[in-house]
Amino acid sequence: MSPMPSDDLPDWLPHWCVDQLGNEPVSVLFKLRRMSAVFGLQLADGRDVVVKAREDEGRAASCVAAQARLAERGFPCARPLTPVIGVDTLAVHAEESRPSGDLLYGDSPDIAVRYAVVFARLMAGLADATVAPPLPNPRWARWDHTDSGLWPTIPELDYRDQRAVPAYVVDTATRARKRLLAADLPCVLGHADFEAHNLRWRGREVWAVHDWDSLAWQPEAALVGAASGVFPKTGPATLPPIESSEAFMLTCQDLRGRRFTVEEQEIAWAASLWPAAHDVRWEALHGDKAVSDTALRAQAAERLRRANA
Repeated sequence: MSPMPSDDLPDWLPHWCVDQLGNEPVSVLFKLRRMSAVFGLQLADGRDVVVKAREDEGRAASCVAAQARLAERGFPCARPLTPVIGVDTLAVHAEESRPSGDLLYGDSPDIAVRYAVVFARLMAGLADATVAPPLPNPRWARWDHTDSGLWPTIPELDYRDQRAVPAYVVDTATRARKRLLAADLPCVLGHADFEAHNLRWRGREVWAVHDWDSLAWQPEAALVGAASGVFPKTGPATLPPIESSEAFMLTCQDLRGRRFTVEEQEIAWAASLWPAAHDVRWEALHGDKAVSDTALRAQAAERLRRANA
């Protein structure tokens, strides 16, 4: 991909780069706009950097601080180059560029184990991080919200006709959330968007884990369970086979050196359902057919049984 001219950037960004990084951008390597705006830039001194800007919910500083801690310990993630800095309503920071690497496709138990090894390493690295909880949690993982109703408030979804959401999705989410809310477990820091498209590999070794904006503050078992349900995702929503989620959970427990209690096992299985239910709702309300719809419909009863929900 050839660099693009730098004149198609937000007005504030070139000045921000000079102030915080000591050089202005001379070309744009890439631009992404999802929930955050992400700019890959080449600076005048030849450095390639990534600048991320998102609406400030009060989460960003904690997420970047945790990312910096992991990078300092040698975890494969981009090293932040600045703290979070406010620009009007935006939270902005820069980090080193960590390009290349391959996606790891598949949802078999052996693939699940490879992802779980990385997740367990990530969780261990965050275990003693002293940062303020990054709340509120990401909206697709926000089963612990205090809004009225089943789903967290998401204006772009809430104004749509909710009758488009299949009844079994509402029932699954209701039962899973009830079980999750009934838990009395301590919260820890973890990655709540541990999906295949956020990781890159070189051979059998993980090269980079991305999307540190998506840290969450929830029980360990809930974080592990959610990751066990989303690790294969590279595009549209997916849900892996039950035996793959089980392999993911067991690997995380083996590497932490302690088995989950019965309650933690139930919470993990309940949490494995919430992201898929959120995704099917999202796609149904947008008139799309979710890839995970068939899998969720087929697996919901067994996952709920294991969750005691």
